Amino acid sequence: MAHNDYYKTLGVAREAPPEEIRKAYKKLAKKYHPDARPDDKEAVEMFKRVQEAFDVLGDPEKRKHYDEFGTRVPFGAGPQARGQATRGGPIDLSDLFSFDTGGSVDLGDLFGAGFPQGGRSTRAPRRARRGGDLQTAAEIPFATAIQGGEHELQLEHQGRRERISVKIPAGVETGSVIRLTGQGEPAPKGGEPGDLLITIRVAAHPWFRREANNLLIDLPITVSEAALGAKIDVPTLSEGLVTLTIPPGTSSGARLRLRGKGAPDRVLKQRGDQLVVVKIVVPQKLDARARTLFEELATAAPVSPRAGLW
Repeated sequence: MAHNDYYKTLGVAREAPPEEIRKAYKKLAKKYHPDARPDDKEAVEMFKRVQEAFDVLGDPEKRKHYDEFGTRVPFGAGPQARGQATRGGPIDLSDLFSFDTGGSVDLGDLFGAGFPQGGRSTRAPRRARRGGDLQTAAEIPFATAIQGGEHELQLEHQGRRERISVKIPAGVETGSVIRLTGQGEPAPKGGEPGDLLITIRVAAHPWFRREANNLLIDLPITVSEAALGAKIDVPTLSEGLVTLTIPPGTSSGARLRLRGKGAPDRVLKQRGDQLVVVKIVVPQKLDARARTLFEELATAAPVSPRAGLW
């Protein structure tokens, strides 16, 4: 898969100052935001790429790591993220050699480094090996992914089972990686333990689905409610039930917006919207009176929804 050049995505030079990167992000986020281009799948994908690029280049530590190694730092990455290459994970130079040196390699011995001082070489202190990283996956509830919160995870390692509580940042998506520093393999001879990398899978929700930072929910309404208008209680993740006004003459497929009730944007620190998609439900069976009323309605309020369509 081709690497996504974050500088090219934002349209800035590699030496661009932070303020220029921030301005470029805001301009592109506004241009490709799903609100500005509804039903444009390419714009949604570009919006995600712009967010991902700013998530890295807008953070000094992640940007330094990216400039050096050309890869994204996962959620929660700290100093341990140094040395992570595009392929193969963290690099430990001692792993490149097969000598049994008690868990570390003295590069001075390997390459003849050191300066004579009274007939002896000066050697750099040996670096303790770091423990290996562990990787696992966790499926979290849809509401937890949007709102954030604690999620219990059961791990099995070296024949032992352990339950840990993981803090889930608000707004994570499937494929996000959370790094728990020091929760990986123990290190030999007093070195730092590795990290635990958790790849997130977001479970499906029975009502909601996500589109960028917006949440979508289908709302079935009757023909009468669509024609005459109505006030209907609609569920939200952030505030429970809220009352939504259906304007008279609303067609099936219309999207009604509940502002600020979507998923939080981790960079802009603001929520997307909830889009209520109207689905008109017609009665499956009509008695004689109902059929007569519908026939009268067709005559009294004629409409040709396909006029000029073809």
